[in-house]
Amino acid sequence: MADLRWSPEGPNLVVRAENSDFLPSLPDGSFSLIYLDPPFNTGRVQSRQNTMMVRSTTGSRTGFAGHNYETVKGSLHSYDDAFTDYWAFLEPRLIEAWRLLRQDGTLYLHLDYREVHYAKVMLDAIFGRECFLNEIIWAYDYGARAKSRWPTKHDNILVYVKDPAKYHFDSAAVDREPYMAPGLVTAEKAALGKLPTDVWWHTIVSPTGKEKTGYPTQKPEGLIRRVVTASSQPGDWVLDFFAGSGTLGSVAAALDRRFVCIDQNPEAIGIMSARLGRFAEIIE
Repeated sequence: MADLRWSPEGPNLVVRAENSDFLPSLPDGSFSLIYLDPPFNTGRVQSRQNTMMVRSTTGSRTGFAGHNYETVKGSLHSYDDAFTDYWAFLEPRLIEAWRLLRQDGTLYLHLDYREVHYAKVMLDAIFGRECFLNEIIWAYDYGARAKSRWPTKHDNILVYVKDPAKYHFDSAAVDREPYMAPGLVTAEKAALGKLPTDVWWHTIVSPTGKEKTGYPTQKPEGLIRRVVTASSQPGDWVLDFFAGSGTLGSVAAALDRRFVCIDQNPEAIGIMSARLGRFAEIIE
């Protein structure tokens, strides 16, 4: 990796680095928002393979205007989501997140049911229990359905602030949701919609949609847009040091925020280079 010193007056950055090596180079209190989507410690390799449909005279599928098509498999993206000591891995990075937040800053930590309760205890110790703001439930309805237990269809996002007396939260900037019973409110309120609660119903990234990058754990832009608009302001710096497909950077660029995205996976850097290269300097 090239020698690099981040500057608040400098460009947006996409950095290929081990985050524990790079984070100490960043000054205290530099970021208004940190969003982290670390590995969930599932104990398995996460992978996703791109597919595309191409026209073929011998294809097995019939599509528009009677043309035949066949499915062609593309590159396979994967990473190892298994650690022998997950919390020894995560704790020092969360301590760095606390250090890097501005006094009015906010951390969003995206996990699932396997580790979120341990993370809550750890973040209470690092930030202080009084700095806990919310546990957001991201609910979706896609994928396999268990028949021996309740199917698991949600992730957990823990939200902590650096200072409970100073944090930024702009409810007016957040996208609104329709009322479930619009007849129970005034017409004006029904037209405006309501502020989302701590349960967010949002689809995953469609496997066949334009937003998909092929990265196995890509999160939808609509989900991250809500985070960015609520907890940062135009011109603010935001950080993701498990950046993956770079969704935070993509949303930040669209919303006039500055960003640093860090990942050590060369496949992630390749995807972010294509997705964010016109907005950021790529450091490998």
